[in-house]
Amino acid sequence: FLSGRNFSPFPLTQQVALDSKLQTTAIYHSSTPTQSIKTQKMSNDNGSVQLPVGGAAEVDEKLYSRQLYVMGHEAQRRMMSSRAVILGVSGLGVEIAKNIILAGISSVTLCDPCPPTSFDLGGNFYLSEGDLTTENDNDTNGGSKKGRAELCREKLAELNEYVKVDVASNVSSLKEEEPLLHLVDGASCVVITVPLPHSLLCAINDKCRAANACFIYTLTTGVFGQVFCDFGPSFVVSDKDGENPATSQVENILTSNPAVVKVLEDQGRHGLETGDRVTLSKVKGLDGILSDNTMSYEVKVTGPFTFELLGVDASQCSEAASQGYITQVKTPVTMTFKSYREALEQPGELMMSDFAKFDRPPLLHLAYRALASYAESQQQQGGMTMMEYPNPGDETAANVVLELAKSMDSDKILENNPSAAERIILHLASGAKSILSPMCATLGGIVGQEVLKACSGKFTPINGFFYFDADECLPNSPLPLADVAPTGKSRYDSTVAVFGKGAQQKLLDLNYFLIGAGAIGCEMLKNWALMGVACGENGKIHITDMDRIEKSNLSRQFLFRNSDINEFKSATAARAAQTMNSNMNIVSYQEKVGADTEDIFGDDFYDKLSGVCTALDNVEARLYVDQRCLFYRLPMLESGTLGTKGNTQVVIPHVTENYGATRDPPEKSIPVCTLKNFPNQIQHTLQWARDYFEGEFKQSAEDVNSYLSNPDYAASLAGQQNTKIDTVMSIRKTLVDERPVSFEDCVVWARLKFETLFNNQIRQLLYNFPEDQVTSSGTKFWSGSKRCPKPLVFNLNDKCEDAQMRNHFDFIVAAANLRAQMFGIKGRTDEEYFAEVLQNVIVPDFTPQEGVKIASTDAEAKEENSQPIGGDSEELEAKQILESLPRPGELAGFKLNPIEFDKDMDDHMLFVTACSNLRALNYSIPTEDTHRSRAIAGRIIPAIATTTALVTGLVCLELYKIIGTAQKELKIDAYKNGFVNLAIPFMTLSEPTPPAKTKAILKGEELNWTAWDSLDMNMGDITLAEFLQYFETEYNLDVSMISHGVSILFSFFANPKKLEERKKMKMSEVVTSITKKEFPPNQLFIILEIIANDIDTDEEVELPYVKYRFR
Repeated sequence: FLSGRNFSPFPLTQQVALDSKLQTTAIYHSSTPTQSIKTQKMSNDNGSVQLPVGGAAEVDEKLYSRQLYVMGHEAQRRMMSSRAVILGVSGLGVEIAKNIILAGISSVTLCDPCPPTSFDLGGNFYLSEGDLTTENDNDTNGGSKKGRAELCREKLAELNEYVKVDVASNVSSLKEEEPLLHLVDGASCVVITVPLPHSLLCAINDKCRAANACFIYTLTTGVFGQVFCDFGPSFVVSDKDGENPATSQVENILTSNPAVVKVLEDQGRHGLETGDRVTLSKVKGLDGILSDNTMSYEVKVTGPFTFELLGVDASQCSEAASQGYITQVKTPVTMTFKSYREALEQPGELMMSDFAKFDRPPLLHLAYRALASYAESQQQQGGMTMMEYPNPGDETAANVVLELAKSMDSDKILENNPSAAERIILHLASGAKSILSPMCATLGGIVGQEVLKACSGKFTPINGFFYFDADECLPNSPLPLADVAPTGKSRYDSTVAVFGKGAQQKLLDLNYFLIGAGAIGCEMLKNWALMGVACGENGKIHITDMDRIEKSNLSRQFLFRNSDINEFKSATAARAAQTMNSNMNIVSYQEKVGADTEDIFGDDFYDKLSGVCTALDNVEARLYVDQRCLFYRLPMLESGTLGTKGNTQVVIPHVTENYGATRDPPEKSIPVCTLKNFPNQIQHTLQWARDYFEGEFKQSAEDVNSYLSNPDYAASLAGQQNTKIDTVMSIRKTLVDERPVSFEDCVVWARLKFETLFNNQIRQLLYNFPEDQVTSSGTKFWSGSKRCPKPLVFNLNDKCEDAQMRNHFDFIVAAANLRAQMFGIKGRTDEEYFAEVLQNVIVPDFTPQEGVKIASTDAEAKEENSQPIGGDSEELEAKQILESLPRPGELAGFKLNPIEFDKDMDDHMLFVTACSNLRALNYSIPTEDTHRSRAIAGRIIPAIATTTALVTGLVCLELYKIIGTAQKELKIDAYKNGFVNLAIPFMTLSEPTPPAKTKAILKGEELNWTAWDSLDMNMGDITLAEFLQYFETEYNLDVSMISHGVSILFSFFANPKKLEERKKMKMSEVVTSITKKEFPPNQLFIILEIIANDIDTDEEVELPYVKYRFR
């Protein structure tokens, strides 16, 4: 269920980034955008800071559903009361604006009066060639063209109705210091994305520090980029990594000084470090000295499963503690940043992105200083900016930048590898004006998250400078002017400026299959539209996605709007991409990609493709696509995200291993007996509640409908030997015994179900296994992970301590309404009605029964399930029940409404949460609220737009390499797989793994083949005899067996007469005669596996599969 792969399969509770419970209140550098937001004053060493009070704003959980599992409610509220200023709305500026608007900060002020150039069109998806013309763009007073900010504001504002997007007034150029400094007032963060003079940058930075506003300066220049962050002298980070607090369960706590805690080993290591603080809850024993679950304790780790509670003297307690829950307390961290002026001269340790380029950050720091010096020396008279980069292909200007770098090189950086260093600086200078969409997406994702950190105080910011490059995309030396000269009116001028006209033509002619139109799919299409992928006469994009658009998609799938809800994603995304680039040739499908759609996506389809890009949300689909790419030898671009984590993988035929060559371990399942009788974690109770939902509101209704619609229902039960009696009893209860005729009946049913599930069943369990029972070994039965339950007594007003939810009441309301929906009865939710009805419900007394078997271990549960049930008596009882049911004809037209669980339906989640929490209360397990329960029960993948933008940017940089780089042939070390975690922050790019080789000896010569290889036969549809003769003649092999899938077509031990008959048949006829299936008309190949021996040595030869083209 992971959105990406190459991540560890975390336990379900670690799939979500939940609100951290902080020990102390954090202080943030954020300010109030409007007077309507309540604020409180809190002081730090630097004076007072205006902070928004948590809870002042309502969070739209439907819209921000997936993002809330990354940021948490408190961080989201802080973002919703923060204002960001973006100076520069070219490609990088608009990308950052898009990401933070989708994330839902309060307001964004855009500042960029500069008119667009053709270079801007390479990265700004809201500008078009039409914006370059002066007609229709002049104001009523005959003024100049609209600036980039004004041109983009309206479309950016459409992304999120909760975010105010405005354009800075009174700023006519980026030269004027005073108006720009005024923009800092009231801002939480100021982001500069265009080159500004050193003095102006320092002035803005100084103003930000004085105003407690965070300062970010970031640029993209060709395939190079820089980020600088200064969040002030004392910035408090509430949660440094976003990981869930470490949790574990107590096995025992000794009566010692200090108290020594031992955790349950089968739950894993405690994951703590000395100095961490923890809280404890539901602890049994130690005379109650640990009963305050709000108290935190410092720990001293003594082993992976043990630690001491410092300051806790348990030596005088009468008994040791057993059981309980341990939760790490996440404490705020204060960070100190250098100003821009200080960091420029003394950058300190620079963040790495590629350890194969360990010497690159200092070089790029020097190169960008030289480039800035050059740009500042080329001031244009009368322009709106005072910075001018070299033109593409201008060797003279590039060499000036190089000489400036040499003059600034006090640390002798250029002396380590002069030729390589000079190549980097010349490329940086030559392509400095180029604005590439993949670079904007990559840096925009990184910087967008830095803005959110500034506004929320959550996650660790980049401290100082960070440099990124993809120079392996570039030719050995800058291309000549004739190949890179801009037209001044083309969207592709930026690409041509870096890669040349030939590379751009290859992009235009690409034929790609994009599988998935969700968040990654939308971002990919945006990048491709700007790059010109499939925008030529010979190019085409095929995009498929079965899903329709939901509201929760809108916070990160930016091609969709409210008006698109319930429309197909693929068709809507295709239309939106064509709006960005009308020349894009794109075809949308609403089909799943799998074995059952090979009539659509078959041999003839893949035969026309240049490559495949996956934007999928599950591993199974990826593995299928991987096999298709292996077979057709197509490049595969793969990426995935999990909250702030992202990964990319580039798969190149014969160069890298395929996606499926390395697989993650399978997720651990919950033992059956744990689910049924011995839960000890909230995941267990939530899974149990989901299973109960499916059985009670879906399966029971489907069984009734099947009975009513199937004339020969009794015969259809023959295959259900172990469940037959349960099925017919369920039908009788649903259709006869418990069939409601009014909503009041549904309320009574829900109340009786409460008693059965949370009182009677627990009392029966305790009757079988009393609280004081000991095992044959003398240990307590209820110990370790087995928590002794207690029956619940119904109380309409009861509220649980942990989640503060009215689970008793919620269960009745949700269960009654779901029951009513199943029977087509109108429901209601008013509390007065329920209270009145429940007063009159008569709950039968319960007496535990003798002879009830309850499995106490998973082995017993499996043995119980594997034994056949019943025999003749059970068969007879099932028959009698069926005969007692009303005949289907008596209920003509009657039909129940099966309810399939949907995590996004609030009434479904109310039931599952209440049901889970009541069971948790039975077993003294900490309860959870609906939001967190939704994440666990619904297996929700945390997602945020920033990570999505970043991974698609990295993927598209690999696409530049796949089409080919001028002047050189790329080897495996030029390609990069990526792993990022924006929360830490961390990025590492690494060389892909080459494919594993298998050694074989053919005709005396060594053959090393990989998963990419096959024995290709294109001889037409020959006979089986000719096929065998071919291998004997061509490879000196004696074929002893041929198989196709699970069918054996030929084997040496088969009936000789049949073999002789088959040898005369065409290969396609042999396959169809055995499989009894005809080939689809679009199938060109048959995959065959063979076993063969060398004729001379009689040794078996391990061979790749045979790719046999029969059409």
